Amino acid sequence: MDLAPYRAHRRILTASLVGTAVEFYDFYIYGTAAALVFGPLFFPESSASAQLMYSFMTFGLAFFARPVGAIVFGHYGDRIGRKSTLVASLMLMGASTLLIAFLPTYAMVGWVAPLLLCILRFGQGFGLGGEWGGAALLAVENAPPGWRSRFGMFPQLGAPVGFIAANGLFLLLGLGLSDADFAAWGWRIPFLLSAVLVGLGLWVRLKITETPDFTEALEKKAPVAVPIGDLLRHHLVATLAGTFAVVACFAIFYLATSFALGHGTQALGYPKEQFLLTQLGAILFMAVGIIFAGYASDASSEQRVLTWGCGATVLIGFVFGPALASGSWPIIFLGLASALFVMGLVYGPLGSWLTGLFPVHVRYTGASVAFNAGGILGGAMAPIIAQALAEWGGTGMVGFYLALAGVVSWLGLLMVRRSATRA
Repeated sequence: MDLAPYRAHRRILTASLVGTAVEFYDFYIYGTAAALVFGPLFFPESSASAQLMYSFMTFGLAFFARPVGAIVFGHYGDRIGRKSTLVASLMLMGASTLLIAFLPTYAMVGWVAPLLLCILRFGQGFGLGGEWGGAALLAVENAPPGWRSRFGMFPQLGAPVGFIAANGLFLLLGLGLSDADFAAWGWRIPFLLSAVLVGLGLWVRLKITETPDFTEALEKKAPVAVPIGDLLRHHLVATLAGTFAVVACFAIFYLATSFALGHGTQALGYPKEQFLLTQLGAILFMAVGIIFAGYASDASSEQRVLTWGCGATVLIGFVFGPALASGSWPIIFLGLASALFVMGLVYGPLGSWLTGLFPVHVRYTGASVAFNAGGILGGAMAPIIAQALAEWGGTGMVGFYLALAGVVSWLGLLMVRRSATRA
């Protein structure tokens, strides 16, 4: 295997991976805290199920902020460049995450506590709205011929890296602290430590240069005045196709992580530390799926690999709920690992497939808007709908949401014929 292209672009690939790893760490420590402690800490006394639902609603709030951030950061990413925009998005999300560590609880300040939590959660989502699209462009627009998908998979690898860092830290805290100490102050530690990781991400990203595709496009003609306007006028079908195509990856990830953790430990009574450890093992299969999908996409096509992944998502939907509710740790692990491997299939090729739908002058906006709008359908609603389905028909019903997500993403793929756009 020729590793020369990786070595020559090591700094670029590191910047695309480290930045998204930091941002997914920030994003996921919120998801983990929402599943474990935010319900009783930030919302009035009610049933445990209602508090968990409120907590998941604040989790979902960031997904509605993400398309707004995608439009704003996409505007500047398509007008002034990828590098500066990526630095700004990382700083905004890092600041929002750090401030959550200092929030007062509902018992301290009443309704002000959930309000502040929602504001900072919106800030997290707003920052992440400009993150993935820029990181994907950084990798893909620097890729040599024939390596687009393998370069484009690096931002996606930031997700399992960030997840392992977040869940691993929560696992250590759970093992080292009592439940009372964790609820009182221990949950704040991961948010405080995010400042160190954001500093690392900024250090890496400040050393990169602008992508050659953007530089070349800027030399040919001036950037469009309003990228979102041009996108909606001339690339609406591609935007809708991209939006639908990403639904499956969001649905799998947040059902197999945030929902599974919250429902498994609270409704099904699984020990928190053992469940976190099981998820840590399962997430490795997501990384394997991403790498496999990257290589397979360059060998065949992103469209084909994504189609395989959508079909597998439908199949996984029928076994996910029963596996989660089985009470057998090997079966739980197998269900989570299988789901997350399939997530790698529908996530790994997105860096090259989604950015290839749009020309350079609206590529940052197009990829970011499509990716984050799809996050509302697949990510924001997933834990909420899954919780409602579980209460209505039991855990076995949850997987039907996954099956539906696979169908929606498959329909998105049918809307466009994959062809890389470079001008």
